[in-house]
Amino acid sequence: MNSESTSTSLDLDRLAAYLQQHVPDFRGPLKADKFAGGQSNPTWLLDTPERRYVLRRQPPGQLLKSAHAVDREYRVLRALAGTGVPVAHAWHLCEDREVIGSMFYLMSYEDGRIFWSPALPEVERDARRDYYASIVTTLAALHDVNVDTVGLGDYGRAGNYFERQIELWTRQYRAAETEPIAAMNALIDWLPAHCPADAKRLSLVHGDFRIDNLVFAHDAPRVRAILDWELSTLGNPLADLAYFCMCLRLPSKGNISGLRGLDRSALGIPEEEEMVAQYCELRGLPRIENWNFYLAFSFFRLASIAQGVKARALQGNASNANAHEVGAMAAPLATLAVELID
Repeated sequence: MNSESTSTSLDLDRLAAYLQQHVPDFRGPLKADKFAGGQSNPTWLLDTPERRYVLRRQPPGQLLKSAHAVDREYRVLRALAGTGVPVAHAWHLCEDREVIGSMFYLMSYEDGRIFWSPALPEVERDARRDYYASIVTTLAALHDVNVDTVGLGDYGRAGNYFERQIELWTRQYRAAETEPIAAMNALIDWLPAHCPADAKRLSLVHGDFRIDNLVFAHDAPRVRAILDWELSTLGNPLADLAYFCMCLRLPSKGNISGLRGLDRSALGIPEEEEMVAQYCELRGLPRIENWNFYLAFSFFRLASIAQGVKARALQGNASNANAHEVGAMAAPLATLAVELID
């Protein structure tokens, strides 16, 4: 995991004293390095003489309603412990904003490999298919979790998931809008009119399931932790599958890189049809209808997220130095979605 050395926004002495009171066997002194990745909830690697931890906090400044829900992240990590879905251990949630200036939680540091490009340049060609198979297997396992059994039956609202999500991300986009984007307006009109019937049983959906939110084992194509649960809720699991498959259509160069224009066969990357078929087989699902809707919705949601990053950057509250570049992706992402519905 890559990090940039900075702890200027954390009072380490106060934080260490607090954690020593609330986390079993926690002992200072404490060092902190802020992770370079991530746009929403600032994240730090904490080093102590005996153990490493990860701290995720809400960003400073005015926050959109329901955004940056670190308490929900903590809850879902606790619920998934022991289910077989690979997650970090959740140590402690601090709702007292006086400690470091915002709500935060502490989880275990999962040592492993994080890949920032879905082309997997760090991996031998013949192994890349196995990494993708592990990703799909992990996603299917997540969606097979019985939410009532793990205490997450109330983790999302009732009603059609996509209708609620389109309403949510339209509202979030409008709240962060800085200039008109014609493609976003077209999607806001088209998506509600084309919602498919919802799944019979809602699943736990991650909401941001992409390759750089996965930690892999050092020695095998095996996912050892799913990161960044801020957008998780109960909903239609096909949203996660389509969101991951966006990487096949995203440009190969840019702040959020994809595989568009690359020879996936030469790279050893499976085609979309193969990944979707593997997922459906693992979960016992029939052929997926209206696939382009799920893809278009995924681009729309990511465009809304990018617009939120742009708004925070203009306000001076972004948690990452590349926030302006990410924010500039809102319009191109919306255009890619419109291509799917035209």
